[in-house]
Order: sequence, then structure tokens, then C-alpha cells
Amino acid sequence: MNMKVWIIYGSFLSLLAVVLGAFGAHGLKNVLSQYSKEIYDTAIFYHFIHSLAIISIAILNTQYDNINLSYSFYLFLFGIIIFSGSLYILAITGIKWLGAITPIGGMLFIFGWGYLIVTFYNHN
Repeated sequence: MNMKVWIIYGSFLSLLAVVLGAFGAHGLKNVLSQYSKEIYDTAIFYHFIHSLAIISIAILNTQYDNINLSYSFYLFLFGIIIFSGSLYILAITGIKWLGAITPIGGMLFIFGWGYLIVTFYNHN
């Protein structure tokens, strides 16, 4: 995939994190319990960090012609969808079983960071 597309994905996901953060702070202020607000805030935090990570790996990938960071891109992308997505829905709806899939997204984040470590460690 073209690095320009990765930057667009990362930028869109960052924009979405800001919009969802504002919605949570203002639109859901009187709707969410304190516990649900904490869940929602966790979703925003990880969403934002990993959308910025997507932009960062796109930039890194342009600096290193002989490495492929696409695995990290996809792991972070699907991590945001599964981890943050499940937490957003859990916070808003209270559907508890969604908490069971959240760790899958967390593992995707861990694998994405691990892939970066191994790739750069092995890079000459």
C-alpha cells in the first residue's frame, strides 16, 4: 500500500479520535456513568496513540527503502477497530461480552510494536 494512503488513514483515524473524544466529553457527559466514561476515555487514548503510530510508520517506511512496515500498519489499524471499537460500544451500551474481545485488539497493538522492534533490530 502507498505510504500516502497510510498517512491518510492515520490522519482520518486521528480526526475521528478527536471527534469521538469531543462527543464523549460533551454529548455523553450526562449519559455515561463514571465507570463507562473511564472505559470510553481508555478507548480514545489508545485510538489516538495508534493513529499517530500509523502516521509515524508511514513516515519511517519512506526513510527505509529496504524494510516493510505494512504488518505494523495493519496490526495497529485492526487493533484500533477491535480494541477501541469494542470499548466505545461497551461504554455506550453496557454490553459486557464486548470486554471479551477487547484483549484481541490489545494483542494486535502489542504485535504491531513487537514487529517494529524486531524489524529495526534486524535492519542493517
